[in-house]
Amino acid sequence: MDDEEHIDDDHERRFEPDDDDLAEPSVSIEITGLSLYTHHGVERAEREVGQRLIFDVSFELGSSDAAVTDRLEDTIDYADVCQQVALAAQERSYNTLERLCSAIADRMIDRYGPEYVTVRAAKPEPPIALPVEEVAVEVWKEGG
Repeated sequence: MDDEEHIDDDHERRFEPDDDDLAEPSVSIEITGLSLYTHHGVERAEREVGQRLIFDVSFELGSSDAAVTDRLEDTIDYADVCQQVALAAQERSYNTLERLCSAIADRMIDRYGPEYVTVRAAKPEPPIALPVEEVAVEVWKEGG
């Protein structure tokens, strides 16, 4: 074997894919800025009059068949996630954002089965006597 053939053989061996190269990609899905009118809070006005909350939801799916198949059925439908957040946020009233975020996270885990989910809820106009841009709570939960 001459030197040129030897170099080609080494080149092919160095660039052969190993098991790590063939691993499925890890998939995260994020929805940010979902604005909903709700009735949550400790203050009577928050519960009676209501207020706008901004939701961010993220999922860690591990692998997703959609990375290979390119089919909606093999991943999470973003519109459905938004609808489920809206249902959870508007079907009843909670005193705290912590409980609200936890209820939404539970619904996401039950419906979509992610490895984990993070739910953030922000009040852009909190009932505070000092100038505050927003208050927010974030809850992280592991899936089943």
